Amino acid sequence: MCRSIKTLRAPAMPVVTDEDIHAAALQYVRKVSGFRAPAAHNRAVFDEAVAAVEAATGRLLEGLEIRGSGRSPGSGAS
Repeated sequence: MCRSIKTLRAPAMPVVTDEDIHAAALQYVRKVSGFRAPAAHNRAVFDEAVAAVEAATGRLLEGLEIRGSGRSPGSGAS
């Protein structure tokens, strides 16, 4: 679906920044909504969706345990 969204978990991305998570969330919401930039009357709901996807992505990356990498829950996204 979203081929331009890159894998953020280790070992593909040893360090994940807040900007990486935001960019992935923004790309996802753009793809799902069909809008690159929403009209003014859709801006609030668009921005809320980006924030929700960012939060969910951060929780996911924090909770993942990557076997064999020495990375345990809590050592993920910054």
